[in-house]
Amino acid sequence: MTWTQAAFGRITLGLTALGFVILLAIGVGLVWMVQETRGYASAVVATQQIRVTTAEVFSSLQDAETGQRGYLLTGDAAYLEPYRQAEAQLDSELERLATQVAADGGNIPVQEELRWRIEAKLAELRQTIELAESGDMPGATALMRDGRGKTLMDDVRQVLNGIEQRTAARQERRSASMDRAGRILLLVAASGLVLIALVSLGTLRVAMLYTRELESAQAALRGSNAGLEQRVAARTTSLMAANEEIQRFAYIVSHDLRAPLVNVMGFTQELETAIEAVRGLVQRAGTEAPSLVTQEVRDAVEEDIPEAIGFIRSSTNRMDRLIGAILALSREGRRRLAEEPVAVQGLLEGIAASLQHQLDRAGAEITLQPPFPTLRTDRLALEQILGNLLDNATKYLDPARPGRILLRARREAGLNAIDVVDNGRGIAARDHARVFELFRRSGPQDQPGEGIGLAHTRALARRMGGDIRLTSTLGVGSTFTLLLPDALPAPDPAPASQTEELPA
Repeated sequence: MTWTQAAFGRITLGLTALGFVILLAIGVGLVWMVQETRGYASAVVATQQIRVTTAEVFSSLQDAETGQRGYLLTGDAAYLEPYRQAEAQLDSELERLATQVAADGGNIPVQEELRWRIEAKLAELRQTIELAESGDMPGATALMRDGRGKTLMDDVRQVLNGIEQRTAARQERRSASMDRAGRILLLVAASGLVLIALVSLGTLRVAMLYTRELESAQAALRGSNAGLEQRVAARTTSLMAANEEIQRFAYIVSHDLRAPLVNVMGFTQELETAIEAVRGLVQRAGTEAPSLVTQEVRDAVEEDIPEAIGFIRSSTNRMDRLIGAILALSREGRRRLAEEPVAVQGLLEGIAASLQHQLDRAGAEITLQPPFPTLRTDRLALEQILGNLLDNATKYLDPARPGRILLRARREAGLNAIDVVDNGRGIAARDHARVFELFRRSGPQDQPGEGIGLAHTRALARRMGGDIRLTSTLGVGSTFTLLLPDALPAPDPAPASQTEELPA
């Protein structure tokens, strides 16, 4: 089986979740067992309390009977003190016993039966004492010896024993239930631990398999990278040679195009001189022999030919500027970049000062928002890039509002990002990529330029290891972001063959 990172993640997550569920179940079982143990302990305490209270009830009743017997045998009223204390305590003891038995789940009617029998016993004791106090001692003694008091006492003892036995039976049931719960929990915990061990072994097995495949893939990748680096180096050398040939071709073609262009411009000048002579001849013929000069001839000499010459001159001038731009790009592409420390803030301040006259005329201002970095890069290239961006921001401000240009710097993805933000005309979304193409422009063509500035600045930025990005909204403004590393990635390698400069 081939392990993908997603499959490994899903299986590991599933096994971890299973282990967590098992641990959670064991934890819940332990909490439940703790609660059961606490309940069991409380029940044991309640059982003991019931036993103590039943003993106290029976003891109080015995004290009452002992006091009665002592008084009847001696006639001394001092023996009645235990009787009176027991009679006073029995009510509270019976109430406590009833509360304890009810809390333990006992039978309330049994408590009523106990109370009735105790009250009957107390009534029997009270009757004998009253007979003795009235002077009928024989009658009191005979009532005491008739066996009814013993029967009542045995009944009370039987009811109290029944309460204790039922309480003990409930406690035994709780103990048995506690034992079963303990065994079940032990079985669940043991099973859970076995499952956790199996999950851990499964997770370890999956991790080992995934690690083994990952190491194998890394080894294969290292082998591929070794060959890839060689191929990249060879391809880079080939691309550099091709780029040099393209630059040489552009330089030679531009130079060769300029020669016939100069001839065309020279002949155009001669045509302008010749047309002046022809215009004089036509004017003279019109004066001396009007029939020879037709309106078509007059229009050709006065309008058509001068207009055609004007078109030729305009086109040749534009072509001359384009050829000059191509030659400049070719020369710049062959220039070696030289690394040196460049303080960006000082460079921007110098460029802004050089544009101050245009800014004053446009009623605009440039604001620098420090801090700015110090880069180890090519000063001339950086100055050309920032100068072009600032010049464009100045040229394309919106005359309908005061111009504002903001310069700031920040870090982005390990690079230095320098933003040139303006509130000018803005660029339509469809033209965001177009403005970086050679000889392509966007919007109204009411500013001088050949459409090579942004193409040139992006090419320079990429040679310096960075790039230029544009975000813009039509009618709102534009932000050009120059991204550059802290230092040039590597010095330009020496060209395979130097291109000899040809005379312009």
